[in-house]
Amino acid sequence: MRRVHGLATSARRVLLGLLAVGLLVCCPTAAASLGDEQALADRYAPVVRVVQQKEECGPGEPYEPMDVNALFGAPTVALRGPWNATDLVKIGPTAKDLSRGLYEYHLDFPGNALEPGCSYERWARRITKGHDPTVYAHVVRDPMHPGKLALQYWIFYAYNDWNNLHEGDWEMIQLDFAADDARQALAGRPQAVGYSQHEGAERADWGDDKLDLVDGTHPVVYPAAGSHANFFREGLFLGRSAEQGVGCDNTTGPHRDLRPAVATIPGDAGQALAAYPWIGFQGRWGELQPAFYNGPTGPNLKAQWTEPIKWSDGWRDRSFTVPTGSLFGTSATDFFCRAIGTGSRALVRLVNRPLEFALILAALALLLLYAISRTSWRPLAPFRLARRRAWGQTLAASARMYIGNLPLVLGIGVLFIPVSLVVSLLQTLVLHGTSVLGVQTGDESSGVLAFFVVAIGTALTLLGLGFVQAATAQALVELDRGRAIGPLKAYRLASDSVRPLLGALFVAVVVVSLLASSLYLIPIAIWLAARWALIAPAIELEDQTAIGGLGRSSRLVRGKWLKVASLVVVGALLAIVAGPLIGVLLILVTDAPFWLVNVVAGVVYVLTMPLVAIATTYVYFDRRVDDELAGERQPSVLPAEIELSS
Repeated sequence: MRRVHGLATSARRVLLGLLAVGLLVCCPTAAASLGDEQALADRYAPVVRVVQQKEECGPGEPYEPMDVNALFGAPTVALRGPWNATDLVKIGPTAKDLSRGLYEYHLDFPGNALEPGCSYERWARRITKGHDPTVYAHVVRDPMHPGKLALQYWIFYAYNDWNNLHEGDWEMIQLDFAADDARQALAGRPQAVGYSQHEGAERADWGDDKLDLVDGTHPVVYPAAGSHANFFREGLFLGRSAEQGVGCDNTTGPHRDLRPAVATIPGDAGQALAAYPWIGFQGRWGELQPAFYNGPTGPNLKAQWTEPIKWSDGWRDRSFTVPTGSLFGTSATDFFCRAIGTGSRALVRLVNRPLEFALILAALALLLLYAISRTSWRPLAPFRLARRRAWGQTLAASARMYIGNLPLVLGIGVLFIPVSLVVSLLQTLVLHGTSVLGVQTGDESSGVLAFFVVAIGTALTLLGLGFVQAATAQALVELDRGRAIGPLKAYRLASDSVRPLLGALFVAVVVVSLLASSLYLIPIAIWLAARWALIAPAIELEDQTAIGGLGRSSRLVRGKWLKVASLVVVGALLAIVAGPLIGVLLILVTDAPFWLVNVVAGVVYVLTMPLVAIATTYVYFDRRVDDELAGERQPSVLPAEIELSS
């Protein structure tokens, strides 16, 4: 045992022993009750399975269930008043100081909750040195529900590192018994268990398959990394309400098992205050901050502290796991998790540095307005293809061509469906199936295999996109000549370019990937990717070889790199984001199952990919005309400026 923790535990035991002796003299029934409560708390003490952190300040969970005695008398902890963040009442407050109530006062730890960096992690590790992880048990009856008893375990963490950043974090689990007191509960077993999750909780009946038990009585708790919301299983859980938490909680391993010490707070309020003076604190266990960034109140101010059974009536039956695989991938749920995280960080910036945030937004808005005003958007004229177009005209013509020929472009986009299915199947089988093909995820061989699966998936995706671009280019040329064309004919015309297209894409992917693997060479990788953005139409419409297509694309882009890159990127973003955005809306406003949401997002994605191909084709013709008519003034009339060979 660590010495400090041993001293603190001994002091608590001496105090409880003296209390029990006094109760034994005057109230033997109360003394027996206190012993029964401790026995009950020890029997069902939880096993806390935290996400392992492999390196300091890296991914994982750095905070452990904390012995709050480590805070009291510490020179790095301040007690502040409720008026503003700088009102200093005392440095190193004691548990007795907190027993006075001090409504809306604050404990303040070193650091800024909205700009945590690694300060809280290092401070928590320093201040808890010599203290073992601890949970606080509380046995309580609900006066409105006779014959029911609740056993609660309250867990304190130094910092909440999730979407709603704040100092201090109180979480809990609760076991419900059909009993009048702790002695009756010891003679039976729990009926249900509830794990706190943000503003709500999830339930499991005792004996449910989802409830893991150690030694038959100790429930296993999986706190999500950062948020400390408690779950019954490992996984990535998506919440879409305040009760569930808006965002994604991650409990995936590897894990560390903790068996925290159990300190039992007596059910009698007077005894509880005598043994644990801090339980009378009516302030907040963290610094003063706006809204949900404020420090949390303690257990004694939570509704379940005095009305536990009423609280358990609102427990949910399940949490919602983010799918690890889907028919069309997991773009919607992945996008939701990233979007909520990004939005939360932006909101933190707004709250913490409102002036800087407003200036940055204003600058971005002005830059966007300037860019829009500096380009021409009309005429839209999707025909003729072979003419030079301004940046805005290219996007406008692409959108009009897409909408005006919807059956054709949707038919072309259908090719992406089998490609997406193959890629998703490969990733699901290998990356998320721990026993499929005899592969155990997480080991070295699995990592190598996963790399090849990702590489194959990327190659198939790019080949599919390249083939879509080639077919789209042929279709647009045929339409430009006034000929009828369908999706099958477009692909038939493009079929002769499959081999050189595959070769060119292979070279491009390998070179760009190798460059992007080095932080210093990423700018070159981006520059080169834009230089090769026109490979597909160059090979398809000019009968180029693989190497010839790479060279032709580079020559066409030369001198107009920014225009080409921005148009291709904007077109791709419109197509890529459309599906996930629709998926996020479905998540927020409907109860549709996540697999269906991902399917809808995937279908939208594959059907909007031709928009990227159309925009790329217009960019190709813009650069080809400019290349062939170098130095000639652009005419103001709409007909094609060069003739295309039939």
